[in-house]
Amino acid sequence: MLYPGERMTEGLVSADWLVVGGYTGLTLWLGWFLGRRQTSTREYFVGDRRLHPVAVGVSLFATLVSTVSYLSVPGETLGRGPVLLVQLLALPLVYWVVGHGLLPAYMKHRVTSAYELLEVRLGAGTRLLGASMFILLRLAWMSLVVYAAAVALTVMTGAGPGATPVFVLFTAAVAVAYTSLGGLRAVIVTDCVQSLLLFGGALLVLGIVTAELGGVSWFPTSWRDNWDSQPLFSLNPATRVTAFGTVVSTMVWYVATAGGDQVSIQRFMATKDLAAARRAFRTQLVAIAGVTIVLALVGAALLGYFEAFPERLAEGMSLRRDADQVFPLFIAHRLPTGIAGLVVAAMFAAAMSSVDSGVNSISAVVLTDFAGRARRFPQDEAGRLRLARWLAAGAGGLIVVGSFLMDLIPGNITEVTSKTSNLLTAPIFGLFVFALFLRRVRFLGAVTGTLAGIVAAALVAFSGPIFGFDPATGGDPVSFQWVAATSLVVQVAVGWTVSAVFEPEVR
Repeated sequence: MLYPGERMTEGLVSADWLVVGGYTGLTLWLGWFLGRRQTSTREYFVGDRRLHPVAVGVSLFATLVSTVSYLSVPGETLGRGPVLLVQLLALPLVYWVVGHGLLPAYMKHRVTSAYELLEVRLGAGTRLLGASMFILLRLAWMSLVVYAAAVALTVMTGAGPGATPVFVLFTAAVAVAYTSLGGLRAVIVTDCVQSLLLFGGALLVLGIVTAELGGVSWFPTSWRDNWDSQPLFSLNPATRVTAFGTVVSTMVWYVATAGGDQVSIQRFMATKDLAAARRAFRTQLVAIAGVTIVLALVGAALLGYFEAFPERLAEGMSLRRDADQVFPLFIAHRLPTGIAGLVVAAMFAAAMSSVDSGVNSISAVVLTDFAGRARRFPQDEAGRLRLARWLAAGAGGLIVVGSFLMDLIPGNITEVTSKTSNLLTAPIFGLFVFALFLRRVRFLGAVTGTLAGIVAAALVAFSGPIFGFDPATGGDPVSFQWVAATSLVVQVAVGWTVSAVFEPEVR
């Protein structure tokens, strides 16, 4: 028996799957309904630049707060400690940098692909480099999201690891189907629905735990034995998580994502002007702050629940080692019938909101930056729209393949996410820094600096396998929190130096 002790349910039952099926049918219908009259790639990729900024902001939030966040934030809080909440302190500074530093420069150019901006000053090679890195980044990210959702479903259904490929195929197929049918407008509408499910599912769990325990006695008032030491600051780079490192990594990641990722820039371009783009970004950050707090509270509530009822944990399960699996187990085995289906649908929603955005953006980049240069590129709008939909389907196939590789990366969901997404997030943004702000850097410096930044990111992300794990803790000698910041510093320093030495200014 997977889950000893008295149950409210025996896992997901037919009624729960009916709820999940109903949600799946709704998203597919929305994709068809919103895409049936589309006649141009402009409408498909940027919604004819008339999308409401609040809807765009919610879509951006849904894209970034995926199944990874839905599982990792409660798991990290439950198993390691609450220091991740310190990231909220970085968000006002993120808004100031992006809203007043980056968006004014970006919104002057009404482009479909963000990487068109790189070619203007650094040449076609840099544009293709940035576009290629983005495609690799998004494919890795979506593969991780789909894999996390599939693993959670195997835990909830008790189907075992052998069922993971089936759940991977199902999640990817549904997201790609409605995205290829409806384009960006379908992505944004379904993202709004998915955000409501995501937030509502977390609130339901909080309410049920509170009701079962007779109040908020689950709220931690002391440091738990299973939590890590999480200091404000440490000179030891091996310290897994610090408050200072959390703020720095959050700052770099959000700024780099907003300023270098096609998923974000494409959304900004879908608004009518700078003011609307800023409003969309504000909406995104407010939504992220709210859901992060709620998901952290879910982690604390689950910790309190299983401290009160330790016999209800699965045999051999540890609140520290298996923290990422506690939330899925609770959903399947402690929530009432129907409610469990709603929360599972929310988890699916979180996965699909990341996949749909990534697939649409990859299609835009391939069509604009690569296919647009080919001689056989369709010249009519109907042909380009048809190609965009086929590209979305192709991206879905690559996501499925990539999902099967995610199990090879060590660490919990939080660590795996940082080690994969941050390999290219900062280097892509660094190219935009060179193109738009550091006018001294030219092509050779930009490319050399970017390659150096990628190498630096890889050395930090995989410092354990490369240099050896800490014998005392078993952790990496350099924390995953420093992947993006180290990469960006190295990239800018090398790029500037190479241009200064080998590309003197022409006067």
